[in-house]
Amino acid sequence: MRRLPRPDDLSAAPPRPGNLPPEMNRFVGRAAELGALRGTLEAARLVTVTGAGGVGKSRFAAHVAARTPARLREDGVWRVELAAVRDPDLVEYTLVEALGLTDHTTRAPRRVLVDHLAERRLLLVLDGHEHLVDACASLVRDLLRAAPGLRVLAVGRRPLSLEGERLFPLAPLTSQDAVELFADRARALLPGFTLDDGQRADVLEVCLRLDCLPLAVELAAGRLRALSPAQLMERLDDRFRLLTGGVRDALPRHQTLRTAIGWSHELCTAQERLLWARLSVFAGQFDLEAAEYICSGEGLPAETVLDALHELLTQSVVIREESRAGVRYRMLDTVRAYGAEWLEQIGDAGRMRRRHRDWYLGLATWCELDWFSPRQSEVAARVDVELPNLRAALEFCLTEPGETHLGQYLASTLWFYWAGCGRLMEGRHWLDRSIELDDPVDGEDVPDYGPSRLKALWVLGYVAVLQGDTVPALAALQECHDEAELRGDPTALAYAMHRTGCLALISDDLPRAEQLLRTALASYREIGELNSNVLMGQVELAMALAFQGDLEQAVALCEDVRQVCTDHGERWTLSYALYVLAYEAWHKSDLSRARRLLEECLAIDHEFHDLLGTVLSMELLALVTLAEGDAAEAAVLQGAAGGIWPSVGLPLFGSDHYNEPHRLCETRARAALGDVRFDELARAGERLGHDEAVARALGQGEHKRLPATVRPALAKVLEKREPVASPYVNDGEATG
Repeated sequence: MRRLPRPDDLSAAPPRPGNLPPEMNRFVGRAAELGALRGTLEAARLVTVTGAGGVGKSRFAAHVAARTPARLREDGVWRVELAAVRDPDLVEYTLVEALGLTDHTTRAPRRVLVDHLAERRLLLVLDGHEHLVDACASLVRDLLRAAPGLRVLAVGRRPLSLEGERLFPLAPLTSQDAVELFADRARALLPGFTLDDGQRADVLEVCLRLDCLPLAVELAAGRLRALSPAQLMERLDDRFRLLTGGVRDALPRHQTLRTAIGWSHELCTAQERLLWARLSVFAGQFDLEAAEYICSGEGLPAETVLDALHELLTQSVVIREESRAGVRYRMLDTVRAYGAEWLEQIGDAGRMRRRHRDWYLGLATWCELDWFSPRQSEVAARVDVELPNLRAALEFCLTEPGETHLGQYLASTLWFYWAGCGRLMEGRHWLDRSIELDDPVDGEDVPDYGPSRLKALWVLGYVAVLQGDTVPALAALQECHDEAELRGDPTALAYAMHRTGCLALISDDLPRAEQLLRTALASYREIGELNSNVLMGQVELAMALAFQGDLEQAVALCEDVRQVCTDHGERWTLSYALYVLAYEAWHKSDLSRARRLLEECLAIDHEFHDLLGTVLSMELLALVTLAEGDAAEAAVLQGAAGGIWPSVGLPLFGSDHYNEPHRLCETRARAALGDVRFDELARAGERLGHDEAVARALGQGEHKRLPATVRPALAKVLEKREPVASPYVNDGEATG
């Protein structure tokens, strides 16, 4: 993370960020190619590493990227995995996600990327683009034109075919390197493994017959648990003859890879092959429970899935990984594609995709219910890692005839993730698509506006409100209201009124906002609804009252929310209640209390990646900082908030009431500092990244003892910072 400059240290050079994962085992061979690719990257802004599947393109490119000269990647090396992306429309969203951007606006994701990269110098590794070449080529062309400091290292089986592109075809390993790779991976499995004269000859023969493809060599080494190198060599003859030439018009290298994968497949038992095929329905990672539910059935009882999975792990067909949501599994894309072909051949692909969809519908439903609980953080982490599979389930629903209503249900059930975890832009994408599609109902002339569609309409309206996109928001909410009345659906009607009240709130129609929110809350009580949405409605009513001057009633409402949140372990809505309480404390000039409340609020918002809550808290915190006498720091914080707003939506919703803290802070800080100094400090704040801005805001009270509720979240924000940039010390111990 970047070291955070103080107002008097505006030229401090930040360290280099990035998301390139560390190498988990030794990189073997390719000394000449490594130097050649480094030289090519220095000479060209777009380099594409091409080659057959299994030739080691991804590992090779990542190894070189990590060693690119620092002057070419001042803003880091960022790797974008595209293997699990099937929809070309999602390429830009995937890139936004990989770069760690969170954007709540109605801006197209390409515009978000252009704005972010325009003045940065970084290396982008675009991995696995061959099935999305048109979308990737269009995006890369626009980004290179808009961002002169950008370099792209593309990795795939075909070039992007763009002007200025330099191709770097990657050949198989030399026989010497292949033998060394085999021995290295063998020693990882069998620590006592050595290459004596006899074994060296057998291993060399195995590598040569596998054309020295790294993937094939590693798969072969993985069989040493069961076979000796001599047995491997003996078994290769039959398997090569069996599988070579299965696809006559494919490239020879593809045939060789198919031979390697097919040979591993042939060594599996019938149950292991069946599991391999069924696991191909997963996009990205999966867990054991999902595999047991989706993949069990005829020929593979549920109680045998674990044993079969263990064997696939042993054979390196499946990879075990750690994640925020616990132990996960993944298949290499080439291996997954091989399984998918078998699944199609046995005629089971459609049924398995439906089982996959059903599991993730159930997961989303469980996560929505569990969001209102002490497990909110775990729910957010779970949905993060399951997002590729949830996308696959959504895509299936929205492309399969008769399944649109399930797509509407899934997209709307994930409202808590779109709104609470910084995914408004992608949520809007799925909700818009699901609303545009409607399955006709036999015997009726109009689409079926069932509960799923009504929920999708109010969630779409909610997302649009948070983006400040008022016209589509009003249209969706009005449609939901009218259809809910027609169908006699009190729950959908309550949510439509609630979100219309939010729209009135950000539009400064406070009396109407108060009326609608009170009506919605009364309806919630009548139908027995209690969840994060209901509590948020109470907070929004408190905001409407506070803006009208009724701070006493606003505080009473938010203290009630605070107690309910404490009882249920709810923290996301709690952060907004704390914001209102801090607003009241500032009005009463109780600055220490206002700061404590805002620090806790900001830490929660940042943990959930809620940019709206983050930027609102930062705006008010800047005003509190000014009132404490530090106009310079207030200017930096206000600049930081200004840098975040474009990723949220219309700054402060265009609302006079939400804009009041900002206006007061700027007016008073300019008077104290002068226009030139204020603008200089505000620009410094605007240059801070999101994490840096939050760390700066939370660390402002470093001469004080930070509240205990803030310390864990602050530690997460600061954990990647250099020690010299973490001065939060109390009695000789770090408090962050």
